[in-house]
Amino acid sequence: MDFWNNKYTNTTIHMRIKLLLIIAAALCIVFFAQPADARLTDTKTAGSRPTDIQPTSSCPAPKYENRAEAIVAQIHDPASKYVVVACHRGDWRNFPENSIPAIESVIRMGADIVEIDVHMTADSVLVLCHDSDVLRTTNFSSVFRGQKGKSPKISDLTLEEIKSLSLKRAHGIAIDTLRMPTLREALECTKDRICVNIDKGYDYYDAALAITEELGVTDQVLIKGKKAIETVAEHEAAYPHNMMYMPIVDIQKEKGKALLESYLSQGVVPLAYEVCWQSNDGDAFAEACEKIIRQGSKVWVNTIWASLCGGDGNDDDAAYQAEDPGTVYQQYIDHGVSMIQTDRPAFLIDWLTRNGHRDLR
Repeated sequence: MDFWNNKYTNTTIHMRIKLLLIIAAALCIVFFAQPADARLTDTKTAGSRPTDIQPTSSCPAPKYENRAEAIVAQIHDPASKYVVVACHRGDWRNFPENSIPAIESVIRMGADIVEIDVHMTADSVLVLCHDSDVLRTTNFSSVFRGQKGKSPKISDLTLEEIKSLSLKRAHGIAIDTLRMPTLREALECTKDRICVNIDKGYDYYDAALAITEELGVTDQVLIKGKKAIETVAEHEAAYPHNMMYMPIVDIQKEKGKALLESYLSQGVVPLAYEVCWQSNDGDAFAEACEKIIRQGSKVWVNTIWASLCGGDGNDDDAAYQAEDPGTVYQQYIDHGVSMIQTDRPAFLIDWLTRNGHRDLR
């Protein structure tokens, strides 16, 4: 009997060949599914583990140690086209303004800066609050109902008294579980995750700096003000390490125009200017942007209120109501603005991302 023509023998041979092909294919899949570094490395080498693998050209080391450091780099780079988004009092639409949840929310959104406000208590603790008193933002009237003449001013209340109050949402409902945070608590939350603009912070610069230095976040914190160059320089000279500083210039008011001119004429180049203006009549905004950018600084604008950015039709609400948000926001990009403070962070970030202005390098 011809062995090779035997149908039973042929069937057995064919089955064995198929089995070998299947095994070979499986081995190939396992081998090539591994990262190249793992295939070329002796995994039996003593002490080897995934964290020991060194970066290769296809897997470069991270450029920044954390997100806050990456944002700071953009702020310090006048040539960066990345548009930095600052959130006014955190996510106050969904949480009490200046609260830890409001801060956490904008971090999750991917914001770059959270703007907070501070005041000092009777026992010298900086707490987060926009107003000088706690009537609007807490349930003070209920808690101290029986104490006639009790002052609601933060400067008259101790930290313990303030911590006994519940924060209110924007619609006035108190939340029993939320208390007014201290500046220290807020910075512990933001550290390495997002930068912080301490509004009204220049009045408490010394106390704020002591906290930022202790927490190691001084480089991640921004202070703004309308002080003269000489005043700021003298103050900062007292410390070896300072927070970022940005002048605020109202380009349609005499003091603001004079402050901007003093920086330009003296050749003092800040990281950025916060530019405010009330009307788009004329070319004041365009001219200011051109001078600032030519000098080597960045431009920060506030789209939170129309009165800060040229009048009606130029703020966040106008952009939100428009069929195309670009009819509002694009004008700022065209003028070279690279820092925007907003009351609608998720909305603005989405528009900027879709239009290629959020490439964090």
